[in-house]
Amino acid sequence: MADKSEHILFLTGKLAEKQLRQILQAMQPEFEYTVHQLGLTVAALMTADMIRRRLKETYGADRILVPGRCRGDLESLSASLGIPVERGPNELKDLPAFFGHEDVVPDLSRYDIRIFAELTEAPHMSIEEILAQADWHRRHGADVIDVGCLPNTQFPHLEETFQALKAEGHLTSIDSLNPDDLLRGGRAGADYMLSLHRETLWIAEEVPSVPIVIPQPPADLDSLSEAVEIFDGMGQSYILDPILEPIHYGFTASIVRYHKVRDHFPEAEMLMGVGNLTELTHADTVGINALLLGICSELHINNILATQVSGHCSRAIPEADLARRIVFYARENNMLPKHVHPGLMCLHDPKPFPYQLTEIQELAGMIRDPSYRIQISKEGMHIFNRDGMHSATDPFELFPKLGVETDGGHAFYLGVELARAQIAWQLGKRYNQDEMLDWGCATDPSEEESVDPHAYKPAGTTLKKKNPS
Repeated sequence: MADKSEHILFLTGKLAEKQLRQILQAMQPEFEYTVHQLGLTVAALMTADMIRRRLKETYGADRILVPGRCRGDLESLSASLGIPVERGPNELKDLPAFFGHEDVVPDLSRYDIRIFAELTEAPHMSIEEILAQADWHRRHGADVIDVGCLPNTQFPHLEETFQALKAEGHLTSIDSLNPDDLLRGGRAGADYMLSLHRETLWIAEEVPSVPIVIPQPPADLDSLSEAVEIFDGMGQSYILDPILEPIHYGFTASIVRYHKVRDHFPEAEMLMGVGNLTELTHADTVGINALLLGICSELHINNILATQVSGHCSRAIPEADLARRIVFYARENNMLPKHVHPGLMCLHDPKPFPYQLTEIQELAGMIRDPSYRIQISKEGMHIFNRDGMHSATDPFELFPKLGVETDGGHAFYLGVELARAQIAWQLGKRYNQDEMLDWGCATDPSEEESVDPHAYKPAGTTLKKKNPS
């Protein structure tokens, strides 16, 4: 961001000067600026030493902005020039966003959907394993650790499990249809219990846990109404779960049920077990979670039960965490859940190809050194240096043309970069040479990525609307 009264000196090269001026003019920034072309052809080749040698005047600027790929010690350069020298974005077309002209950085610290993260194999896990998984889930967005019981399976360390989880500060729930398991979990300190139905409502009188109630059978919403009448008469808190069914096993009808229950009980707490769709559908879960959390946001369903059992569901918790923040922000700001945060766009980018083929060809024609540059366009991958440009959609077609057969290190580097470029081109992702591809919330962020201005708090944020506890 820039101060209104600030004067910024933009340093660039011959090839990029015209485009830089056009972008700044279109931005109509409130700050003053000067564009200075340093006398080199390609701005990306700029170094701190080159700036120190060539820059004779700073034009009264308060700070200097150099290309993002500028190499060298900018801290030392700042001290030499007496004003701050900072890197801008790698690509000129990202300059408006760099100054906040395209996107307002959203506040994603708020949400109103609580995530129950189920440990489905808890009876077969040691206490240490349970605590390790619970810690991971909490760090990635879970609010409640749901201890799952298995049919006809002994769980001798159930009480010890809840004692250990509570000692670590976790909110907990016991998950079973067996009354004995529910009673044991409730007496051991579970904050919630899943799931009571018409025949087991009596358990809520025996333990202090908040009951989560399901219809029995699933299509019988009258049984939920009976539970509501009983619990309201008792002054008992509760959460209603109309049960989300898998596709072709009543999925659409179950979505309708959620809508009916919300209409019937506009103030009731509700829960959706999203794992019945993510686990039982072989499709990337990030989109499924986004859609289901959108439904929850519209219907004000403030609890979900998520699982990470199947291999393709290994990031279901962090996906749901980011999705709940995005839909909350969109709803509160009366907008679509679009252009809020890129973390749910794991496979594709909205603007994957910042440069057209003709622009890349023009840049390639200006290169006068042997270092290879790699860029992608809609047409494929392009690698170029002073000896010319080669284009392909398969990296193996390029190798014989690069002259690096005897240079193992260089060949390895170009192989890695061209593999990244090919993946980015195939999927429609942004590729920047010497940078990892951005997989959004599908991977854990590195320390560098965690300080990104678009980053969100992954866990531990207080709910806007407090659920019963």
